[in-house]
Amino acid sequence: MNIQRKYSLPNCTLLLEGLSDVTRAAQFQEMRPELSILVNAECYLSGYNQPLTGGREFFESLVRAVSGYAQEFLSSVPNPQAHNQESELVEFQKLDSNRHRLIIHSEGTPEGFESHSKNSKRPPIEIDLNTVQLFDLVEAVDQFFADSQTLPELSLELQPVTRRYGGASQALVRQAVPAAVGVSTLAIAAIAFNLIPPPQMRPPQPKPDDQSSSTTKSLTPLASADATPIAAATPIAAATPTASTKPAVKDLEALLNTVPEITDPSQLRALNRQVYNQIHPAWTNRSGLNEELIYRLGVAADGAIVGYKALNKEANLAVGKTPLPNLLYNPANRTPISNEPIAQFRVVFNTQGVLEVSPWRGYASTPQVLGAKITDSNIVKDLNQKLYNAVRKTWSGTPTFTRDLKYRVAVNKDGVIADYEPLNQVAFDYFRETPLPKMFNAIYGSNVAAPNNKEPLAHFQVIFKPSGTLEITPWQGYQQ
Repeated sequence: MNIQRKYSLPNCTLLLEGLSDVTRAAQFQEMRPELSILVNAECYLSGYNQPLTGGREFFESLVRAVSGYAQEFLSSVPNPQAHNQESELVEFQKLDSNRHRLIIHSEGTPEGFESHSKNSKRPPIEIDLNTVQLFDLVEAVDQFFADSQTLPELSLELQPVTRRYGGASQALVRQAVPAAVGVSTLAIAAIAFNLIPPPQMRPPQPKPDDQSSSTTKSLTPLASADATPIAAATPIAAATPTASTKPAVKDLEALLNTVPEITDPSQLRALNRQVYNQIHPAWTNRSGLNEELIYRLGVAADGAIVGYKALNKEANLAVGKTPLPNLLYNPANRTPISNEPIAQFRVVFNTQGVLEVSPWRGYASTPQVLGAKITDSNIVKDLNQKLYNAVRKTWSGTPTFTRDLKYRVAVNKDGVIADYEPLNQVAFDYFRETPLPKMFNAIYGSNVAAPNNKEPLAHFQVIFKPSGTLEITPWQGYQQ
């Protein structure tokens, strides 16, 4: 299957075409296919009718040159990675403070830039960019590196400059930032200045003049389930520290690189509900969104939201329209995150005011309900009838929904409702037309209380039909 990835900015668009490695794809059930074999790369720049095209070698050289030149431009320290015409197909030259020359070497074949020869039959392609175009190109590259479902094995190596060669000034930073610098581009700038490791924000850390190290920038997944272009990775928002506490989580990427990931489908299913139940009631203003806001969340085993990252540009700009900043765990009220396992979720605030929450990598297998279960067939049959009578008694009126509302409902040995969860989107949208939240609230004082799993429960599938028919059957498990 041919796969395309598109990373769009006002003055630059990167279009990648390729295939998925079948042997790798079989090991992971991703919601979005992995582009692991690059066939063609195209770079469209504003003001030029024809794109720059090539294959894997051209694309890798392009991203190395772009990142190296951005580091050089922001730091005023020469970076040989941006001008290596001996071994690179792509290089940059600075013409003046607002003009930059992009040079592509070719061996003269019309198919692309798959190999490099000093005796090129065709002269190099030269394109002059202004600073805004340059940083749109840089951010398009940032978007690519933020998308680990595309060439996941490709990483970017950046060489920090030592302080004795550093010539960056605050004036230069102020000059560069208005030129549409992406957030992760600023992280590259930080490396260039040798002030902070990306993407954490820290005061300058003094180092010996002769110290230098190599830093590899390899971002973990920041992909949506569709083909929406992915924006630059943003630093995690963390709870404000008090005088006696420090934020336990500074960077979601760094955290995920040092702690185990929760992948058990049953645990993910339970956490998915907790995440939804935290965000859904807190999202009070659901109007005024021009496009979907898509985020990646890190969640601890107890359901605490420990961090989030915006996956598209609008999500980065409009995070204040979501409850996420207020839902981050407070380290003053909870044990700090250290080596706890973390689950990842994809959260979408869509323009219709509907909240969508799903595991970041999907479910590797069909999840199961956690906790002890009542399995005796006679008891289950009796509880089935008790639940039917209780729900039927309180469900009246004419339904406004046009599709079946499906729920999993659990009761204890006395037939008292202990847990319920919607199983399809319309069940989320029309849950107020069912008696389930009232029944649950009457017992626990909240519609989103944690489920009672301290005693064995009998589980059932409950279906409210648009015709007014109620169907309740013993639970057979989640359907994938």
